[in-house]
Amino acid sequence: MISIKDLAKHLNISIGTVSRALNDRPDVNKDTRLKVLQAANELGYVANQSGRSLRQGTTNTIGFFIESGGENGSSNDTFSMEVLDGLQSVFSKYHLDLIVLPCSTEEDAEDYLKRIVARRLVDGLILTATQRIDSKIEFLSKTNIPFVALGRSETDNKHPWIDLDFEGVAQLSIDRLAKKGHKRIAIAISQNNLNLGTIFLNSYKDSLIKNNLDFDSDLVLHASSNGEGGYVIADQLLKLKNRPTAILLVHELMAQGLYRRLSEENLLAGRDLAVIGFRNSEQAKMFSPSLTSFRLSLRDLGISLAETLLSTMPAFQRHYPNKRLGYIWPMELVEGESDRFLIN
Repeated sequence: MISIKDLAKHLNISIGTVSRALNDRPDVNKDTRLKVLQAANELGYVANQSGRSLRQGTTNTIGFFIESGGENGSSNDTFSMEVLDGLQSVFSKYHLDLIVLPCSTEEDAEDYLKRIVARRLVDGLILTATQRIDSKIEFLSKTNIPFVALGRSETDNKHPWIDLDFEGVAQLSIDRLAKKGHKRIAIAISQNNLNLGTIFLNSYKDSLIKNNLDFDSDLVLHASSNGEGGYVIADQLLKLKNRPTAILLVHELMAQGLYRRLSEENLLAGRDLAVIGFRNSEQAKMFSPSLTSFRLSLRDLGISLAETLLSTMPAFQRHYPNKRLGYIWPMELVEGESDRFLIN
């Protein structure tokens, strides 16, 4: 591998001059800088980023924390990939690398983050899988590493975060179903302890009260946020003595299993059960009947997360001086056929 010393010897100039030229220092004349850069290109010189990072005290790397191997992970759909695309579109402008930090659900997430921080692997973090009371946030708030959370938490709300508008989804869905005459409306939420489930459920309860509808704990159904979970949800629903006429799903993949279980009983969404869910992947657009759902641009969400993080980092703050540190991300209702029928 060609070193700065090799370049200096090849050009017959000092090592210091070569180093300053490679780092675009102003005290090197234009001709010398061009000469050094041409030689570096011809000889295949690549800067030692590890050494440079060590000298500068930075890694030029941002970490994207996810929980993998369980329900909290996002590997079962395109969510993370589209968000990552938006993140990298911003970070690449500043020559920042993005790495995924998958923490197994079998490992303590706080301990995992402590190792990442101790090893100085990243200059900043995007945190996912936020919990109502979150030890990850409590720990990171005591460090000097900038971070932004995808999801709210009741822990140290001074940290920057962006969350999806789960309250708005629940409110609009219940209002919509109530206007169609539905009085028994179920809700399907994940069986994990993520804060989004709590927010979703609380808004569901409030919206029932607003529409003069009774809350029935039997209509709060729990399962994994995937296709199999949707199948389980439908099975639970079918076993109820007093079945609901409508259901609100917290995750788009639940609709796959729910549709499948209904079809086994010759039942159909939009005819026998009103269904409202989420739609962010191409696969979800293929549901039949079409799913009344809420969507958002995951890439734009990733862009906003990246910009929010950079706004808290001294080296990049000037580029994003007015970025909000807490933001509810809106979602758009896409009308389909799955909730079309009216109750007489």
